[in-house]
Amino acid sequence: MKALVITRTGTPVHPNIRLVTDWSGAERFGIAPDKPGPGEALLRTLASALNHLDLWVGRGVPGLDLTYPRVSGSDACAVVDAVGPGVDPAWVGKKVILNAAIPCPRARGPWDAPDTSIVPEYDLLGEHANGTHRERFIAPISNLAAINDSQDPAEAAAFGLTFLTAYSMLIGKAGLRPGQAVLITGIGGGVALAALAIARYLGCPTAVTTRQKWKQERAAALGANLAILDEGQEWFKDVRAWTGRRGVDVAVDSSGKATHLNCIKSLARGGAYVTPGCTSGPDATTDLARIYWHQLRILGSTMSTPAEFAEVVSLYRAGSLRPVVDKTYPAEQGAEAYQRLESAEQFGKIVLTW
Repeated sequence: MKALVITRTGTPVHPNIRLVTDWSGAERFGIAPDKPGPGEALLRTLASALNHLDLWVGRGVPGLDLTYPRVSGSDACAVVDAVGPGVDPAWVGKKVILNAAIPCPRARGPWDAPDTSIVPEYDLLGEHANGTHRERFIAPISNLAAINDSQDPAEAAAFGLTFLTAYSMLIGKAGLRPGQAVLITGIGGGVALAALAIARYLGCPTAVTTRQKWKQERAAALGANLAILDEGQEWFKDVRAWTGRRGVDVAVDSSGKATHLNCIKSLARGGAYVTPGCTSGPDATTDLARIYWHQLRILGSTMSTPAEFAEVVSLYRAGSLRPVVDKTYPAEQGAEAYQRLESAEQFGKIVLTW
């Protein structure tokens, strides 16, 4: 079958991307066999979407012993072609999107803490195992959600990982409530745009930052109430002025080092700083006095719960949330798609059609 393959690690990534027509193999959740196992579905890919994770896989993920060539991809819209034993055959023919986080069963020890204090462990399709940038793949039926037949496959492929991440950050972790003020850094990336859409859906006043003026204008058109051009200044002063010196209730920051301190200084008392990554570096300078004095919360977020996945997909099916698609490429132009992702010039998700 056709697959978009990372032939080897390296930076930049896009020169190492090749479309092959004879991809085959046999790893778990890996290279689609003809028959799914118990609790699994065989999926025919209509569209798959790129995430920043695809670049990390292309560069080599620290701490993971990945082998190459391999296929990345943690987002897809697909059709269920077959199901394994124990799966309702009504799934066959359904158009679905994917939660790429595959739970890793963990045996409990006699002195383990309650599950409420233990974050589940996951293997990620597209990172730990070969992913969705191919014509067919297998996934657990519990990681799929049906969408409407009328919904566009490219848009649907762009929805999953970023909206799942943003929903878990804002609702599950930070406990955002309707009407609370939100700050989102680095608008233009998939997670940031998903967070903006969710915040606007909840009626939350929203401020965003960007280093590019044209993205500032696009964000304002999408409903951002304050769009700050980040030129390295202390822009937290703009955020506090916009909120009448109160500050925001939640700051969503995937940049890290370059934006962390401004975010901390933008928060209201009891506010939450929540991060799904640190693209500008992990070694941020913070303000511990402000954190304890204002009783701020610092939250990390990776993926989500199955319940959060079901909730956010329900909002997509109903038309309440929609992703922004930057550009769509046929799979044959996959290297160009990776190059656009590396350029950081996109506004929204980059999608491959199959």
